[in-house]
Amino acid sequence: MKIVLAGGTGALGRRLADDLADRGHEVVVLTRSPRPGRHRQVRWDGRTVQGWEAELDGAAVLNLAGELVDRWPTKAGIALLTSSRVEPTRALAEAAARLDAPVSVWIQASTLAIHGDSGEQLLDEHSPPADGPPQMPGVAVPWEQAAHGVHAARTVVLRTSFVLDRNTPALDRLTGLTRWGLGGRVGSGRQWVSWIHIADWLAIVRWALDDPVDGIVVASSPGPVRNAELMAALRRVLHRPPAPPTPAFAVRLGALVLRSDPALALTGRRARPARLLDAGFDFSYPDLDGALTDLLG
Repeated sequence: MKIVLAGGTGALGRRLADDLADRGHEVVVLTRSPRPGRHRQVRWDGRTVQGWEAELDGAAVLNLAGELVDRWPTKAGIALLTSSRVEPTRALAEAAARLDAPVSVWIQASTLAIHGDSGEQLLDEHSPPADGPPQMPGVAVPWEQAAHGVHAARTVVLRTSFVLDRNTPALDRLTGLTRWGLGGRVGSGRQWVSWIHIADWLAIVRWALDDPVDGIVVASSPGPVRNAELMAALRRVLHRPPAPPTPAFAVRLGALVLRSDPALALTGRRARPARLLDAGFDFSYPDLDGALTDLLG
């Protein structure tokens, strides 16, 4: 299968491109800065349709394009997070609309952060978006809306949780803090963390490519944990002793210094991947300790 991948130079995109190519697919990466590599790269600006649209003919589309979310949530920063997702999606939709035949399958990245800080609510594919904060549903809602009605036989929207993988900013930061003795609970420690091992996330994408599924799919493990459980698991796997908690005010102060978003640590979502479970999807890493041991042990 020929697959056109937007956002293929990011951490998830690189893993996905290699995984699909390893299975015999032809991967074409749309990028602003083509450079030599394993996969054929085609230049685009992420906003306009200028010559690259022919690549979509007879191909599947995987759209992961978007800036990293870990930034201070200023008005300008939120606008950048939104435009970096909405504009490429609209450009891809315009290119697909010019084709005689629809794209065979369109897999649209999204995020469980569309549900904001959901407390104890158990989320699934039928759960509506939240009203805020603006850097979460305020970004994710227009991102998903930009893919509504695309010229595709099937459209799958993957609402992805926290992806656990080696050498990624989020997990590297948590493991670094834990190794330095700062691996205690964050804030109250009761906020839910929905997560997915990278191997299972890649398998979910392959399933979405091959299975006649469409609509929203929660891409998360069946075992969400509270923040305190996540930090305790990291300490176990990294063989670190108990650590003092990090109060919410310290998280906000540190985020200000690092120009990060404190809501990433202080809010939470408890998700159930209902469609995957109903389909009998086989998770390789359904529990957190097994996932972290595989990646960090």
